[in-house]
Amino acid sequence: MDIYSSKLSKAVDLGVGAYLLIIAILSIVGNLLVLIMASKRSKQMKPPELLSVNLAVTDLGAAVSMYPLATASAWNHHWIGGEVVCRYYGFMGFFFGVASMTTLTVMAVVRFVVSTNLQSPKERVTRQNVTLLVAATWVYALLWALFPLLGWGQYGPEPFGLSCTLAWADLRQAPNGMPFVLAMFAMNLAIPAVTIISCYAGIALRLRSTLKSLDSDHVPSTVKTQRRLVLIAILISMGFLGSWTPYGMVSLWSVYRDSGSISPVVSMLPCLFAKTSTVYNPLIYYAFSKTFKAQVRQVCCLCVQDNACRPGERTKVTENTVYMETEYSRALSPQPRAGCADGVGGRDAGMGAQEETQLNVEFK
Repeated sequence: MDIYSSKLSKAVDLGVGAYLLIIAILSIVGNLLVLIMASKRSKQMKPPELLSVNLAVTDLGAAVSMYPLATASAWNHHWIGGEVVCRYYGFMGFFFGVASMTTLTVMAVVRFVVSTNLQSPKERVTRQNVTLLVAATWVYALLWALFPLLGWGQYGPEPFGLSCTLAWADLRQAPNGMPFVLAMFAMNLAIPAVTIISCYAGIALRLRSTLKSLDSDHVPSTVKTQRRLVLIAILISMGFLGSWTPYGMVSLWSVYRDSGSISPVVSMLPCLFAKTSTVYNPLIYYAFSKTFKAQVRQVCCLCVQDNACRPGERTKVTENTVYMETEYSRALSPQPRAGCADGVGGRDAGMGAQEETQLNVEFK
């Protein structure tokens, strides 16, 4: 029996390929936009914002290195490349997955540390510290991804035949398989999840206490910004954990029970759902960040018609103790031009209103 042949019908494979292509496009375009916006204000970025950029890099890396291959294999009705490519795919998936989870965990801890002293965060989180944390994240992910290639754990095809990951069913029979599974789930799922939940719960309680002690009509801008950024971070973490939890449950079932009891279609669905984790972050930024939304609309408008938008707005950037405060000046031209009058050159950027933003890309 060819373990790399699809166990699904050709019609299902065509649908899976189309789905993966859409996910790939959304992930690549969305995370590229996040990185482009980050590069435009790289000199003004706060140290914790590097973690948000790192998260976009992990999502973009997964989309570029994995999704095109999975799409082509689905349309081919057979895994392309055999065992070597299967190990490559499993390595990339594990590598970027661990890197994303570790980055989210570090982000939660850093945000908690910053929230303990809003008046002087620079003393607690420096660019050097965050740079070291980012480097440690990649080293940690690389270490775990190399373990199966070095003999602790192993990579193999999924039961439905069109994807590769850790060979969950085979690990049950391997001499060192169960210790690897337990250590992997503990270090890369259970402990990070508990840490993330604990940190954000602590921040929420701290913010609640702060809001109670303040006059509801005179809430400091720093507290408002912190509340919004915590909401964005919680949604990002929930999106990642929520998309990977079903896959983790099916994988554990394959380890402790007979994997043959799960049909190929059932085993495929959590795998496809997990791949949406690379799409959520840009969508969350777009939904909750007026600044990010305005900049994206400006970029899209320029791509469609170079002269359709109003001239780029002058941006004055000042710093408060925690976040960036960006003030958009009024447009140079008094008359709006056709095309994108309601975009950056219209309502969003021409208001002259002051917005507090942090790139997580942590925008307002």
